[in-house]
Amino acid sequence: MRADALPEWARGGFSWDGSGTKHVYGERGDIMAILFGWPLTSPPAPDRGNKILWVSREPVGLGDQLKITAVLDGTDERAEQTVAGGPGPSLVDLPRAGCWHVTLAWSGRTDTMDLIYAG
Repeated sequence: MRADALPEWARGGFSWDGSGTKHVYGERGDIMAILFGWPLTSPPAPDRGNKILWVSREPVGLGDQLKITAVLDGTDERAEQTVAGGPGPSLVDLPRAGCWHVTLAWSGRTDTMDLIYAG
C-alpha cells in the first residue's frame, strides 16, 4: 500500500495529486485500488464502508463489468463480487480479516493485487 501522489492516469476527478490517499497498484500496473475506506475491515466498520475506487489505466468498454475474485491467503476460502459498469466506485466486503489475493478481470484485461482487511 502506498500514499504517494497518484499517477496522472488515476487522477480523474481529483483536484490535487492524491498525495496522502491510500492506494494499491495491480501487479501488472493495469489497475489501481484507491482505498477511501481505509483501513479495510471485516466485518465492515459500522460508521463507514470498505470503499474502493477502481481505476483502469486503459479506457473501459461501455456496459463492462469488473469481476473480483478474492482468495484468503493460506486457505481455499474464496469470495466473488461484480462491479457493474467496470472499474469505478464500489464497496468490497470480504468475509474474514486477513490478506486477500484479489484477481480482477475487466474489458479483456486481468491484474492481481493483495488487499489486507483488519479484524
